[in-house]
Amino acid sequence: MLPVDGHVHTEWSWDCEPGDMEASCARALRMGLPAVAFTEHLDFTVWTNVEPAPDAPAKVTGLISEDGTLTPPPLDVEGYLSCVQRCRDRFPGLLILTGVEAGEPHWHRDRVATVLGAGQFDRVLASLHTLPLGDGLNEPGEHFAQRPAADVVRDYLAEIPRLVAGFTDFEALAHIDFVSRYWPAAAGPFDPADFEEEFRYALTAVATTGRALEVNTNRKPFPEIVRWWREVGGEVITFGSDAHAPSFIGNGFAEAVALVEASGFRAGRHPYDRWYA
Repeated sequence: MLPVDGHVHTEWSWDCEPGDMEASCARALRMGLPAVAFTEHLDFTVWTNVEPAPDAPAKVTGLISEDGTLTPPPLDVEGYLSCVQRCRDRFPGLLILTGVEAGEPHWHRDRVATVLGAGQFDRVLASLHTLPLGDGLNEPGEHFAQRPAADVVRDYLAEIPRLVAGFTDFEALAHIDFVSRYWPAAAGPFDPADFEEEFRYALTAVATTGRALEVNTNRKPFPEIVRWWREVGGEVITFGSDAHAPSFIGNGFAEAVALVEASGFRAGRHPYDRWYA
């Protein structure tokens, strides 16, 4: 039995193209997933000096101004919730959860709280996508282009405890290894062990609050991080594909389940429960 895919994006996320909530539900049912959580992006951070990737969706490149500023549009909560209800009506055999992925929520507490108060969300993920760079903010890729790679990783992990301390209304921390997605090839393979102390410090900050750590399968998860999570007192795990297209729903879940089980975590009483140590 596969777990809930607790981190999925659809057409209601500003960076998701193509996105299709109905097709995502159909895919989840075909895979035998017990539930799916549509955690659409909730971003108030304005990116600066953005250089769009050659394969970036038109939906994203259209948001970048001439001076390289990217301002994410607001989440259409009413439209999103209406779409969820249509999917619930069409797919009664699938538990469909509402949710958001709040980026840098500790920097935008009041604005995030306003959105959370405007709708009923079953899952709230907190994530860190950007760091200060000069007078602006940008994702790790831009940092790696201008700064020593190890410094970028350490700064990223040092910001996690500040996020946890500055924002309390979330269930799970998403992709703590997000920074590794941008690790420069010239620096050799990314090895979490090079930053064990920093990872443990960030993981401890999350564990002491009783919140969950997400095992994100957008990239192959690092077993060391799951093991450190258990060793610092982390008791709860969730799984998320971070899918931005229906075909990626539940991607890599069989391998992720085996990894999590090897660290001593087990499924809850119900198929849609979180996993516990």
